[in-house]
Amino acid sequence: MDWKNELDEANTYMDDFRAVQPDTADGFTKLHGAALAAGKLTTKEKELIALSIGIAKQCVDCIGFHVKAAVAAGATREDIAETVGVCVMMGGGPSYMYGVKALQAYDQLCA
Repeated sequence: MDWKNELDEANTYMDDFRAVQPDTADGFTKLHGAALAAGKLTTKEKELIALSIGIAKQCVDCIGFHVKAAVAAGATREDIAETVGVCVMMGGGPSYMYGVKALQAYDQLCA
């Protein structure tokens, strides 16, 4: 999988959706920003939580976007790996398989 291409393609589809449903897209964007803003938890911690949910829900694009955002918030490969470890403990084999995609995304997006 080419993670940069995957996220570019997802952004194109989201742009298309924004054009036909601007209020819904704007509402989601505001919710996203508010939910991930630093508070008692840091943005990095919140991005790792979001990554965990993306892995659990087997959402490839969520994994890519939240790996990228977690790195921007200061996450290391080790942070991603520990997050995957918790996902595997909670979700077993499927989380293992989608968790390794998160490490692949990290390696490609940070190259």
